[in-house]
Amino acid sequence: MIAFVSGFAGASVARSNAFSGTSVSTRSAPVVANVSMSMSKSIPYMERPAKLDGSLPGDVGFDPLGISNMFELDFLREAEVKHGRICMLAIVGWVFPEMVYHLPNAAYSVTNPLYAVPSVGFLPCIQILLFMAVCEAAAYKKVYEQNCENPGDFGIDPLGFSKTPERKAHYQLAEIKNGRLAMIAIGGAIHHALLTNVGLWEQIQSGMYTGGYYIH
Repeated sequence: MIAFVSGFAGASVARSNAFSGTSVSTRSAPVVANVSMSMSKSIPYMERPAKLDGSLPGDVGFDPLGISNMFELDFLREAEVKHGRICMLAIVGWVFPEMVYHLPNAAYSVTNPLYAVPSVGFLPCIQILLFMAVCEAAAYKKVYEQNCENPGDFGIDPLGFSKTPERKAHYQLAEIKNGRLAMIAIGGAIHHALLTNVGLWEQIQSGMYTGGYYIH
């Protein structure tokens, strides 16, 4: 449409100049639409979400569902860091009793962690729930009063991982990557525990990956 209008205007000028006896060149630079679109690094054929500008550790513009447009970015990052930390602990706790050590009692000898919950009984589960409640209470002020300022940062750094900005950036990126990996890992571990009805290490040793009941 722009090209058509430009061509029409050029022709009109040429005709008017011909009648007036003047000679003016009607050739002009072509009109080119300059569209600058920042694309996502993780999904190159999709536009980068507006809030994901690469300033956060591990931000590669991945948000195909547009969740960053629905919630505050600091809240989403706080949730991602928290779930990543939980899953890193969870995957270690999933395999440690089976591979390394568990309490010397038949109730703690169940290889499938999904069956371990009813096996250990009511009181140990209550202890875990109380510990979770304490952790949530400690994070309440940060999430609901400070609006998740400095996501994931509770001022706890006894080993000095954030002594310099460079070290802090390095470990923030490492944490978010390992947290994402752990979220995928624990999801896969739970899925295969449902399929095979045995623990992860026993499943690997037996080579049973397709489901069914394992017969001892």
